[in-house]
Amino acid sequence: MYEIVDRIVRVLKKIVPRSLVRPLLPAYHRFLGFFMALWYGFPARKLVVIGITGTKGKSTVAEMVFSILRGEGYTTALLSTIRSAIEDHSEPNLEKMTLQGRGFTQAFMHRALRAGCTHIIVELTSEGVLQYRHQFLELDALVVTNIQREHIERHGSFEKYVAAKRAIVDALVHSPKRSKILVANEDVPESRAFLSLPVTKAIGFKESELKHLQGNERGISFEYGEMHFSLPLPGTFNAMNALAAVKACVALGVPLSTAAAALAALPAVRGRVEHIDAGQDFLVVVDYAHTPDSLRALYSAFPKQRKICVLGNTGGGRDAWKRPEMGKIAEEACATVILTNEDPYDEDPRAIIDAVARGMRRTPEIIMDRREAIRSALARARSGDAVLISGKGTDPFIMGPRGTKNPWSDARVAREELERLLSKL
Repeated sequence: MYEIVDRIVRVLKKIVPRSLVRPLLPAYHRFLGFFMALWYGFPARKLVVIGITGTKGKSTVAEMVFSILRGEGYTTALLSTIRSAIEDHSEPNLEKMTLQGRGFTQAFMHRALRAGCTHIIVELTSEGVLQYRHQFLELDALVVTNIQREHIERHGSFEKYVAAKRAIVDALVHSPKRSKILVANEDVPESRAFLSLPVTKAIGFKESELKHLQGNERGISFEYGEMHFSLPLPGTFNAMNALAAVKACVALGVPLSTAAAALAALPAVRGRVEHIDAGQDFLVVVDYAHTPDSLRALYSAFPKQRKICVLGNTGGGRDAWKRPEMGKIAEEACATVILTNEDPYDEDPRAIIDAVARGMRRTPEIIMDRREAIRSALARARSGDAVLISGKGTDPFIMGPRGTKNPWSDARVAREELERLLSKL
């Protein structure tokens, strides 16, 4: 049914003027969500559904929860910005949206049930709330990683963005499931406030709980609950992601020891502090880092390295406020900053880059071709340096004017250019 609905909607979008459809969109999204849940027999009611939301860290926490639940022996599915997975079968998310519409989630949960899954992790966004995609998910648990300024133009204000996150928490509050678990970041006022809502278990997590925190450019370790945790991802922010995942899984009945073992063996999370290794004597890292705080956190994960930074920025038509701030952060942390194109959409890509540069005191190098920018950064690296490529993560396209999509992968391009560079040595 999902495939049929998807084809019909794609055809209608081409022939029906958007101005006629716009007033009907809220009713359309609500009806379609209910109809698709009904068609597939409300599959969420037969699964343990764990939602993950927040401004940053969602995909990483989702991967961590996925690994921990599988480590406990649960047959588990995953829907995230990065991929959809049922146990070992995984497909990349190529849709440039975290939670796909038109009943995709209900269809996927139905598939997961038929595959014998008992648990599913679903990454949820404020954008999805605008299309009512958080409804009919029948949440058992929800993790709120953090809330920071993001998508301001899309929602109209930071307060409305927070309200969209609150709508996701309300979906948990009103879920028909008997036990409802909320795990939220206590270090952030907006997410801390959610802990007062009426759920079965309201569990906070905060950085001060991370004891004996140690790390390097390849990973981080800490103690929690008299258990030692280590994971192959660097940065305090990833320790916080791990703490959120651990607390959610423990609330679902998973022993701490199982969580620790699963995180120690955590597979690489694509596009999230992803190391690209081809035998070089310097680091090459690809990361999403789409907010000022996440960019600052990425750079702080490599305190001992001279950093050569390739910086795009937020896509065209959104969050213009943070462009100069991202430039300022990069200038302060990096020995060399190369500004480059990312996702201009219908905006002038050079105007976006110029806005980033306005936050910098020294004149940055600007290379609009993203491959050329990566090639230049790699060529400048010396032994022990870190080349940090931020802004896209696993995004599969560079988005241009009038909806054009150019296939892209930061990781693939970095590897190709790295191998080309090493072949010349």
